[in-house]
Amino acid sequence: MWATSRLLVNYPEPYRSQILDYLFKPNFGASLHILKVEIGGDGQTTDGTEPSHMHYALDENYFRGYEWWLMKEAKKRNPNIILMGLPWSFPGWLGKGFNWPYVNLQLTAYYITTWIVGAKQHHDLDIDYIGIWNERSFDINYIKVLRKMLNDQGLHQVKIIASDNLWEPISTSILFDPELFKVVDVIGAHYPGTRTVKDAVLTEKKLWSSEDFSTVNSDLGAGCWGRILNQNYINGFMTSSIAWNLVASYYPQLPYGRCGLMTAQEPWSGHYQVDSPIWVSAHTTQFTQPGWYYLKTVGHLEKGGSYVALTDGLGNLTIIIETMSHKHSMCIRPFLPYFNVSHQLAHFTLKGSFSEIPELQVWYTKLGTPSEKYLFQQLDSIWLLDSGSNFTLELEEDELFTLTTLTSGRKGSYPPPPPSKPFPHSYKEDFNVDYPFFSEAPNFADQTGVFEYFMNIEDPGEHRFTLRQVLNQRPITWAADASSTISIIGDYTWSNLTIKCDVYIETPERGGVFIAGRVNKGGILIRSARGIFFWIFSNGTYRVTGDLAGWLVYAMGHADVTAKEWYTLTLTIKGHLSSGMLNGRPLWRKVHTSFPKNGWAAIGTHSFAFAQFDNFHVEASH
Repeated sequence: MWATSRLLVNYPEPYRSQILDYLFKPNFGASLHILKVEIGGDGQTTDGTEPSHMHYALDENYFRGYEWWLMKEAKKRNPNIILMGLPWSFPGWLGKGFNWPYVNLQLTAYYITTWIVGAKQHHDLDIDYIGIWNERSFDINYIKVLRKMLNDQGLHQVKIIASDNLWEPISTSILFDPELFKVVDVIGAHYPGTRTVKDAVLTEKKLWSSEDFSTVNSDLGAGCWGRILNQNYINGFMTSSIAWNLVASYYPQLPYGRCGLMTAQEPWSGHYQVDSPIWVSAHTTQFTQPGWYYLKTVGHLEKGGSYVALTDGLGNLTIIIETMSHKHSMCIRPFLPYFNVSHQLAHFTLKGSFSEIPELQVWYTKLGTPSEKYLFQQLDSIWLLDSGSNFTLELEEDELFTLTTLTSGRKGSYPPPPPSKPFPHSYKEDFNVDYPFFSEAPNFADQTGVFEYFMNIEDPGEHRFTLRQVLNQRPITWAADASSTISIIGDYTWSNLTIKCDVYIETPERGGVFIAGRVNKGGILIRSARGIFFWIFSNGTYRVTGDLAGWLVYAMGHADVTAKEWYTLTLTIKGHLSSGMLNGRPLWRKVHTSFPKNGWAAIGTHSFAFAQFDNFHVEASH
């Protein structure tokens, strides 16, 4: 989602399956109830681009990217997991020249509907919820058109969530428009700070925090997640909280590094970390299920913290108590007003049918200094028959307790994964994959444009299998995509390196490609990326620039280059000096650069135009 699972797919087994188990396997780790995925739209969505199933008007392919794979892996582990899709960007052809997805409502609704139908047809995946446009405007007529098209396709069971932004203006719109009221099933807000608004409650729709958390997965992030999992319901009546993001599987220097429930950003070593937000999730997810409901008795504790209680209506009871302090539970947004939490005794009484419960299992977490740290430990049960269904808990700050009738809770574990290692300093990729399982080459993280494995039917020679930039127009963007396409790879700390790559420009006259080193920015900041960029153009020129935008020109001149020919580019960067070769012969040398000092390697094209890359090779020495 948001290109955040990019590095997960090329983890070696058994580690990849272990990571997926910690996320999705019931009664093992986070045991997630819901998986929300991005409907790839070819545009930058925070930490990279995700490919669309329709790059062009007559193009349909339901095997691009990794979201199909991720949904199937989740379903394999938990057949009951709820699936939800939401677009961020859209392929450019939907906009008919405008950066706007609502130019032709029927066409955009058709595009989204094909994704849902394709999920079922090609992957046997049933999408449960569909969103409108992430954190951007909604169009009331589009929502109605989408509902009608879903119904016409027999997809009555697919529910609509709107608008994945703020509570307003969607809540008021729903109250004032009876037809819109009929077609929206859930109101989803982002980073609501545990609060809702009056009009949202008045709609009597389900209210969800459909994107939340987004905080570094240290104990601070775990505290944030523990607090809002309870208080999103207590303060804001929200019955679902969805964490951005699932797993931090993207280069850590991209925006919001390590803001996943766990960390898996080293497929080359197999190393991953099961971070504390996984176990905070387990306190709720392992002891409740979709369809359970909150009791009326939920609320805040006298000296800080909160408690919720849920039941399946069949006699089971789960109580979750959190005492996260202000200092150790600040989410990245919104602002959190000060509150105090201190040591206290909390008294509970079970009444009605719950008074017959003989025993409650106890699961406990203490966040904070490592010496005191307990993560999801099972403690002795509480026996209730002798105590008249009363019990008292002693609570300190930064604790979580789950008390439950369920005996299925489990702290899953695997032997430790391999130790952490940096990205290999010598790296070669020839893209010679006959039938690639994934459309994208391992470790390349597209930041503008889409780079896919490609087979040249006409070229039986050494360039039969290549990597191709496949967008021929700018997408309907969600973020500020660059004007040039770019895919980054490697270790951000690389400084001295040689990058060599075969390149093929497909566009005569106006085409251009580059290789680059020390690229210092990515994700939503990609437009302002600096580095050392070596470009060649099909009009017979070359350039060396200090930025992706091409404003800082260090050198330029004539090069014997034309479209539809293969060339080998070599870029060597050492200290303050860089030099470049074309087909093994020096083209420019000793260009002086002082900034940036380090960054990723990269390949890309001058504009949204087809080009191919082959035999990528980098040698780095820090």
